Amino acid sequence: MTTSSSLLSPEQLRRHSDPAALGFSSTAELAPLSVALGQARAEEAIAFGLAMKHPGYHVFVLGEPGESRHTTVFRLVRELAAKGRTPPDLCYLHNFNDPRAPRLLRLPAGRGARLKADLQQLMEELTPAIEAALDADSHVNRVEALQEKHKKREEEAIAALGKASEADGLGLINTPEGFVFTPMQDGQPMSPEIFEALSEAEHQRIETQVETWGEQLADLMSEFPGWRQELTRAIARAERHALRPTLAHLTRDLRRHYADLAEVTGFIDAICDDVIKRAARGTLEEEDGDSDGEDEESGERANRLSRYQINLLVDHSETRGAPVVAEDNPGFGNLIGNIEHQGSTHGQATHFNMIRPGALHRANGGYLILDATRLLAQPYAWDSLKRALKSGRIAIEPPAEAQGWMSQATLRPEATPCQLKVILVGGRELFYLLTENDPDFGELFKVAADFADDLPRTPENERLFARLLAGIGKDAGLPPFDAAATALLIEEAARHAEHAGRLSLSTRHMHDLMCEAEYCAAGQDGEAIGVPAVRAALAARARRADRYPRQVLEDILEGSTLIATEGERAGQVNALVVVELAGVCYGHPARVTATARVGDGDVVDIERETDLGGAIHSKGVLILTAFLAARYARHQPLSLSASLVFEQSYGLVEGDSASLAELCALLSALSETPIRQTLALTGSVNQFGEVQVIGGVNEKIEGFFDLCVARGLTGEQGVLIPAASLPHLMLRPDVVEAARARRFHVYAVATVDQAMTHLTGLPAERINEKVARALADMTLAQHPNRDAEKPARRLRFRERMTGER
Repeated sequence: MTTSSSLLSPEQLRRHSDPAALGFSSTAELAPLSVALGQARAEEAIAFGLAMKHPGYHVFVLGEPGESRHTTVFRLVRELAAKGRTPPDLCYLHNFNDPRAPRLLRLPAGRGARLKADLQQLMEELTPAIEAALDADSHVNRVEALQEKHKKREEEAIAALGKASEADGLGLINTPEGFVFTPMQDGQPMSPEIFEALSEAEHQRIETQVETWGEQLADLMSEFPGWRQELTRAIARAERHALRPTLAHLTRDLRRHYADLAEVTGFIDAICDDVIKRAARGTLEEEDGDSDGEDEESGERANRLSRYQINLLVDHSETRGAPVVAEDNPGFGNLIGNIEHQGSTHGQATHFNMIRPGALHRANGGYLILDATRLLAQPYAWDSLKRALKSGRIAIEPPAEAQGWMSQATLRPEATPCQLKVILVGGRELFYLLTENDPDFGELFKVAADFADDLPRTPENERLFARLLAGIGKDAGLPPFDAAATALLIEEAARHAEHAGRLSLSTRHMHDLMCEAEYCAAGQDGEAIGVPAVRAALAARARRADRYPRQVLEDILEGSTLIATEGERAGQVNALVVVELAGVCYGHPARVTATARVGDGDVVDIERETDLGGAIHSKGVLILTAFLAARYARHQPLSLSASLVFEQSYGLVEGDSASLAELCALLSALSETPIRQTLALTGSVNQFGEVQVIGGVNEKIEGFFDLCVARGLTGEQGVLIPAASLPHLMLRPDVVEAARARRFHVYAVATVDQAMTHLTGLPAERINEKVARALADMTLAQHPNRDAEKPARRLRFRERMTGER
């Protein structure tokens, strides 16, 4: 039943791409792809979401960074936007009835900027025209006549009262303190001496008469304010009569140009009414209580009349089709819009011209592209976006008011209808977290566009991938790459995908490598970048990131970390581990040892006992324990106590890729069979002893290879890997060449028996017999009074194991 392990050929260690099969001499001959390679499913989902008119069909684009998600989204959105309708301009107007609630005005695209310019021109002409109208002789004469009439009326009324008082011997005279009644004598005010000489009765009579006439004077004077109000109203009527022709003349062209827009003509009417009202009060150039704090003395006259201007929130005069907006900083204000404030003598003040648009306003009627991670990192931004999409309204309000907190008094602009498509770009984990934890997310983002990480490496796809590389180079302004260099880049894409039969779609990775190859090609002959430049770029990249693996290697070479690459030893094996730091993976060997003794069937994972073992690693140890019990102790107790440990490991050990090494070390310890230290191995095992696929196989092999090279290749060193990992092999060229020269070997094993055979040089049945005998002896030592048939059972077990293997 046993099969020998397979020595892999050099061709199996790295799948090469044939430059001749690509069909070109350099990428300059290739046309870039018009679609995203390998992303047909994602593109279909995006197109579906963008085309759906029903609410809630916004799009979440998920995938790994560097897969051209943003590029693809922009291309698809712009293609669709070019066929869409241009949305209206958005403006805010002063609300003459409630200055704290600016009105929203939507105008056909491009007419907002025209209206703003026209109103600005009106503001420049307004004050001089008003001054000219009010300074006209006809108006001045009319006002003077009204004022003269009013003055005469007051004077005649007072004179009549004075005349009537003469019958009682009194006269009405005007003093610095005002009008007063006084006794008269011979047409002149009575002197104090004469008045004092009068009798007491006469004094009383005169005082009574003065009091009586004083009351009549007071009654008359109380009528004067009403007369003055009549004068003011008359002057106001005169000013309206003078200003209306002037305003009609100033706004005649405006009314003609915007006759089709009732809201604009209504605003012009409101301007005219307010101008007349303020001109009558003499407050034309004063702001309302919501002043923006501008300096009246230094500011221009047009700015002081800003209530007659419009706040052009969004101008689509240059927009063709539907707008496409990408907001890189999707904070609350940048998303929803904000109301600016300025300090004034009365505190913080604002004005409708200080309302600023958000990305939702700019993208309204089109498409808004946001980075999901950045959006969720901003306070209140995610909730505000959901609120706008669910309500269909974009309400500009401070974050405090949006959350229902108390805040300072501010404007309450009329909300804008929200009609747009939102495309969020984020990672898969974030998508699943939102789906599970936010009920609103599934209601609003019903379309998931999942970008593929790789695609099958077929001859056709290799040619398409070459066109993808040509497009990357063209966009980056790089020189062309020759066919051999392109083939090497394709191989690197397969290595990045960790699969010889697939190509990574991480365009960022390929873009960076191509740029680095251009740098390394400086000074080389030829117009196209060749293989030497690409290999130099790969080597330089490895050197820049080799601090950690170099340190690990140096520790092993100087003996600080104990790793043997020659000799044999029971219970000790070279496991292969991989470490990922800052997105770069490094492989190196680690010593795994095992001890066994009589016990109660426990296999102690020292890493787990010291809290240095992760859950998956502990699972692997439990699986190999179950394998031991199922194979060797089906009809008897498993009477051993064993210990497994990663020697000189001081950090967390996670993953089950060392479970094959741990099992082999334990079988070696039980059978007292030495293991060749010239070999290292990796792989996980199941309960049936089958070796399963693991990750990082290339880095693991190369890590042990580098150690062997440093100590000197003997032709006996090599590694054992799972047969299931064979498709993942894309080893460095130096490893392949060493294997070709038979100085280093890579073996594929499918079972633990194959691994033990190669590690020990003994047949699997012999190893199993020794393990079975050892376990039977432990059981006998643990249970000395077991029935007399035990030897016969042990013999039958040995025969069964020998027969099966």
